[in-house]
Amino acid sequence: MRKLRLTTWVAGVAMLILMCGALRAQDISGNWQGTLQTGQGNGLRLVMKISKADNGGWKAVFYSVDQSPQPIAVTSLTVQGLNFNFAITPMDWTYTGMLNSDRTTITGNATQRGAAHVLNLQRVSEENTWAIPEPPKPMPADANPKFDVVTIKPSDPNRPGKLFTIRGRHVMTINTTVSDLITFGYSIQTKQLENAPAWLDEKYDIDGVPDVEGQPNIKQMRLLIRDALVQRFGLKFHNEQRELSVYALSLAKGGPKTMTVTANKPSDPGNFLFSKLGDLHVTNSTMKDFCDGMQEAVMDKPVVDQTGLTARYDFTLKWTPDQSQFAAMGAKIPPPNIDDPNAPPSLYTALQEQLGLKLEATKAKADVMVIDHLDKPSAN
Repeated sequence: MRKLRLTTWVAGVAMLILMCGALRAQDISGNWQGTLQTGQGNGLRLVMKISKADNGGWKAVFYSVDQSPQPIAVTSLTVQGLNFNFAITPMDWTYTGMLNSDRTTITGNATQRGAAHVLNLQRVSEENTWAIPEPPKPMPADANPKFDVVTIKPSDPNRPGKLFTIRGRHVMTINTTVSDLITFGYSIQTKQLENAPAWLDEKYDIDGVPDVEGQPNIKQMRLLIRDALVQRFGLKFHNEQRELSVYALSLAKGGPKTMTVTANKPSDPGNFLFSKLGDLHVTNSTMKDFCDGMQEAVMDKPVVDQTGLTARYDFTLKWTPDQSQFAAMGAKIPPPNIDDPNAPPSLYTALQEQLGLKLEATKAKADVMVIDHLDKPSAN
């Protein structure tokens, strides 16, 4: 009897050890890192931090340690056996990989906008994790900055694209017209501009550092662009209220969807970036920020936020532009190819299907900026 009991006890301990080992093998939480093979230089070092999600699955954030200290939220992460997959929807990023048997390495490929790159990840301890750069200290939220130093020069006509960005403490624009600067700085649409001079579409690059320490947020960036317009372009104007045709953004039935609440802080920069026309990537942005970006870059009328959503989101929106869109970016949109079965839907359908939002034309009172005075910028 004693021998039987001892044998049973030993077998139970052995089973418990095997179960604990299996649980450890299935646990993928912790730090993973690897170098994305971009084909240029030494590649990009990436750190992925995985933890348990509230629903019992997994969640993660990424850091591109050679580019930015800001975390990039992983939209979805699944593990089935040794198959390891994740997606970062706002960046159009997908990853397909395989875990080794003891869950210490992952071999696979990352795909972004159709281009695949090797990315192998290794599980590392906290002390062996590549150092993530310290994020720039944010500018005080109540600060009203002006430029301490700013350079304004005509854009290179051979340089493609258009950009508004914040890099560290630098506020920069590339290939931006004076119209772009005004509509961005004052959060208006071109139809809200009156009495503009003929040269409003001349393009300029701006690079400036504010007179307040810290990295400005998007609202403070707008204030700085306003400062450049007043100080260097001599902008003077007055506002008038007029009834205008607008687009109203609201929640569709069942919305919102596929919008991830951002992992960034409100003081971190937000992005409103196109990889191509109709392929939009938004990060750390409110619905008001989204409406401002749409009316400044895409739409032919002002866009007002009626969603009631107050969070900041990361998301991607893909649609086939029509000929009324992107005039502010100087684009000439061809008629859509109705015979292409793989073409994304129209903007209005894409908003409902992808984000659970609805955009409708209506009438509303809105401010109109009447320009009283505007000069070409003074020399640096």
